Amino acid sequence: MNETPEADPAATCPLPVPYKDRSTGLIVFGILTIGLGCLAGLFVLLLLVQSAGIAHQEAAPVQTLLPAMAVYGGLAAALVWLGIGSIMARRWARALLLIFSWSWLIVGLITLLCMAFFVPTIMAGMHSAGVNGQPALPAAAMGAVMFGMFLMFGVFFVVLPAIWVVFYNSRHVKATCATRDPVVRWTDACPLPVLAVCLWTIVSAPTMLLMPMAGHSVMPFFGVFLTGFSAAMFCLAIVAVWCYAAWLLYKLEQRGWWLLLAGWCLVMISSILTFARHDVLEMYRLMQYPDTVIQQMQKSGFLAGNQMVWMMLLFMAPFLGYLLFIKKFLRQRDPGPKPAGQPLV
Repeated sequence: MNETPEADPAATCPLPVPYKDRSTGLIVFGILTIGLGCLAGLFVLLLLVQSAGIAHQEAAPVQTLLPAMAVYGGLAAALVWLGIGSIMARRWARALLLIFSWSWLIVGLITLLCMAFFVPTIMAGMHSAGVNGQPALPAAAMGAVMFGMFLMFGVFFVVLPAIWVVFYNSRHVKATCATRDPVVRWTDACPLPVLAVCLWTIVSAPTMLLMPMAGHSVMPFFGVFLTGFSAAMFCLAIVAVWCYAAWLLYKLEQRGWWLLLAGWCLVMISSILTFARHDVLEMYRLMQYPDTVIQQMQKSGFLAGNQMVWMMLLFMAPFLGYLLFIKKFLRQRDPGPKPAGQPLV
């Protein structure tokens, strides 16, 4: 009796895709990421020194530096934590560093674009009037200063994040982390493009909560400026909506996407309507900035007229486009079981 030989189970299993171990690269980039975190921590120290100097001179209120301190302090802690995770080849660290790198690159490109629009106007104002009574710089010196600024920002906000993106987006890096850290992590619960929106929405919440304290509770609201208790409540409402929308998005529910889209559009429309009717310097006056600081802003021409509106539109367009992009990753609403007698396909 002829017997059919049983198939070898090993022969039927797909072979693992070969990859190059990038453990050394993860260590190097982890150390560099920790260095970036230390650099962000130095900015916190510089702001503390600046706040000590502000207290003894007529300048912007000290509390206006609180959001910047919170951002740099949180960034420093996060980068050190992510750098350690990269050294340990953790898959969550690779995912978060890829999100951070893409965000860093996109913000850098938008920043350079804004600089191309606004820096020549600011430098022209400084050239014609001088600063703090000092003689104006020659045109050649102004050109050299502008070139140096664009070069520095281009390297730090475009070249460096692009290097991080290329490294952490490599399939070899992904495979190395998956091999050395086979445990399913919380970053695997949803696609990285969606996770990026969730994280940045949550990260922005503490900054919004600091706005009432930092800005004497001044918020644009559909053509007017809210102040005091009403502005604080408006900030609190925005934070609550954003956090709830981020949680729904993390679970890949379309309700979160629609809630975030509607909330973001309302806030942006509110701000655009306000700054279309009021100069941004009015907001700084309500924030109790000294007249000398406001006069310097006025001389520079920065955000004068409708420039604030155009800047907000410039930032709004990429974000709305990105929201449209991630919608394809969200679950369709379950229609429930079909009535009896209807085909299942």
